[in-house]
Amino acid sequence: MTITKTIEIAKIEIVGAYKHVQVRTDTVIKEDGTEISRSVHRHVLECGTLNDSDALVATDISGEATEVQAVANAVWTDAVKTAWKNKLIADKP
Repeated sequence: MTITKTIEIAKIEIVGAYKHVQVRTDTVIKEDGTEISRSVHRHVLECGTLNDSDALVATDISGEATEVQAVANAVWTDAVKTAWKNKLIADKP
């Protein structure tokens, strides 16, 4: 009896005007090659956050899968980053 566990990127989606990257990963458990369990996890990446000086600090995506990094780098243009920064500033209390 061989049990294996893999984590697969099931879906990468671009959401909204600010191009948030939503990632779905599946954790798959197999016994002798037959799937016996699957759990799903989602997380969302924004292009950055504001620091105390209202400068946009880029989100560190170095720990993400290569495919996720490629998508984020493609959609997080300077225009998107500027629009997101302006929204974050406008939404401050």
